[in-house]
Amino acid sequence: MTIICRTCMKGIHNNDNLKNGGLDIGNGLTLEKVDKFCYLGDMLNADGGVDYAVVARIRQAWKKFREMSFILTNKKVSLKLKGKVYVSCVRSCLVYGGETWAMKATHEAKLERTEMRMVRWMCGVSLRERKTSKELRARLGIEMIGMVMRRNRLRWFGHVERMTRDDWVKRCTMMEVGGSRPRGRPKMTWTNVIAADMRSMNLTSIDDQDRQKWKRKIRGITGLLG
Repeated sequence: MTIICRTCMKGIHNNDNLKNGGLDIGNGLTLEKVDKFCYLGDMLNADGGVDYAVVARIRQAWKKFREMSFILTNKKVSLKLKGKVYVSCVRSCLVYGGETWAMKATHEAKLERTEMRMVRWMCGVSLRERKTSKELRARLGIEMIGMVMRRNRLRWFGHVERMTRDDWVKRCTMMEVGGSRPRGRPKMTWTNVIAADMRSMNLTSIDDQDRQKWKRKIRGITGLLG
């Protein structure tokens, strides 16, 4: 399956159907060309990156954190209960849609910094007290967010791999976009991220065909320490 992207092709500005960076679809209607677009709660970048998506998720997670602050910042509530509420209500918002992100180390670090700010707030600990991230996460009983993201990606990857080749989701992973690309190193893709996750966890492409085996293996990925 090959998709030809006209934006990548030369002579795009000579196309009569394109006006002012938009697409004329007839009847006086023009689709605006934008740099980002919100779709089902996930933010899509025009360049294929996840910068806007990460920022949007962080913003929504802080909104949810403040809504639940009567529990999360209450000194009378146990830390373990705070951890459970955080995982269910706040972290789920923070990592929403992350299964399909082609994340870089900078994106993961930004999510990690956001989470640790929340963790210190829940624990009532400031940076001056110099408590380690490992210790604070242990108090709440939560994992490192990087491990959570990795497990979510691998779980979704397993679902996709077990689909038939006629399924449109599976076909999207096999698309080849025509056209030229800029010089330099190719951009990180979701497939590249998955391959790195599998190497780090000693997983193979054969494992994902057995649903129960794959489920057991990715459930064994823990990240409380760090």
